[in-house]
Amino acid sequence: MLTMLSKAWWVYLVRGLLAILFGVLAFARPGLTLATLVIFFGAWALATGVFAIFAAFAAKKVHTDWWVLLLEGLLGIAVGLVTFWAPGITAISLLWYLAFWAILSGIFEIVTAVRLRKEIRGEGWLMLAGVASIVFGVLLLVRPGAGALAVITFIGAYALVFGVILLMAAFKLKGLQGRLVAA
Repeated sequence: MLTMLSKAWWVYLVRGLLAILFGVLAFARPGLTLATLVIFFGAWALATGVFAIFAAFAAKKVHTDWWVLLLEGLLGIAVGLVTFWAPGITAISLLWYLAFWAILSGIFEIVTAVRLRKEIRGEGWLMLAGVASIVFGVLLLVRPGAGALAVITFIGAYALVFGVILLMAAFKLKGLQGRLVAA
């Protein structure tokens, strides 16, 4: 799995950059309507799901745990499609499925990190990304009545933190690629 992830390090880089872009947009335009936020979120969830599935199929050839990335990708695509299918969803409903998506996605990231524990040092970046997702999801469940501006700020902060953590993981994986080839 480590070999596959190090070859596909750029997938984490793209996912991280997309998350950062989404976070910056959420902060730069806090007056966005909820409908616009829904569209941005749907695009982000869909794109990160597609990239996770790409990584899963690359991993299928070399590792039996490729299905964890596949599940994460399918979850992202499902959330993205539901978002586009029902853009008029209420703020509370959006919070609930955002929260559950973040929690489940975080669990999958932690599972991936735990699987890598025996293969590399520094797998903590992936685990930290999973923990950030779970914390975000739980915060949304605890405070569902927050206003639209607070939701945008919450989502923007989460996307920025998650994106930076994925960038760190991408560079860690890229650095391992040369060492794995040489070994």
